[in-house]
Amino acid sequence: MAKPLGSTGEFFRRRDEWRKHPMVGNQMRHALPGLGTALVAFGIYLVGEAIYNRLYHSDPHSSHQ
Repeated sequence: MAKPLGSTGEFFRRRDEWRKHPMVGNQMRHALPGLGTALVAFGIYLVGEAIYNRLYHSDPHSSHQ
């Protein structure tokens, strides 16, 4: 059973209502909506470039000319 808040508890409960507003919580996720997708795409690009470089680029120290 919930304990009554009293005048002081009611005062603070009303003052904290703004914290539950949807625009206040989780701001970074909404501020940068495509950041996660961009980081995944860039990571795939880096892995693909590393694989390409190992398969198709010759060693700069080799004697092929």
